[in-house]
Amino acid sequence: MSNPQDPYSYLRDDEPDAGPSSTSGTDAESEETGSTLDVAFDDADVGEQLRHAGPGALNDAPFGIIKIDDDGVVQFYNRYESNLSGVDPEEALGTNFFTELAPCSNNPLFLGRFADGVEEGALDEHFTYTFTYKMRPTLVDVHLYRDEAGNNWILIKKR
Repeated sequence: MSNPQDPYSYLRDDEPDAGPSSTSGTDAESEETGSTLDVAFDDADVGEQLRHAGPGALNDAPFGIIKIDDDGVVQFYNRYESNLSGVDPEEALGTNFFTELAPCSNNPLFLGRFADGVEEGALDEHFTYTFTYKMRPTLVDVHLYRDEAGNNWILIKKR
């Protein structure tokens, strides 16, 4: 399985892709919008749908969802991303995505785009990225989004 010290070890080709784990009745229901989030990684309005979804729906998404503040500190880390990375959501909360969880993203291509979007107050970036932290290079799709309420989202999907 994935190594907790290597949050992106799930991206290695020699390990099976993990999916969302089963959920309990109360955890699977979102108090805000119901129990499911009918959204795809590439949907044009994915960020605004995330903003209106509750934790249960975010945990059921078929891709990694990470919510971070303007400094990059993790505020939400969904179950799918946790299953893939081997990092428990409780361990991820309060850590810095760019320096602690995925230090290979601490560069102008990833962090730079995020910082520019935060400074401008608008962020909707799609790009292909290669994670290299403690693993062989692995290609992923990334979507950085800042919603109308100022929440920052990182969506990750293996290519």
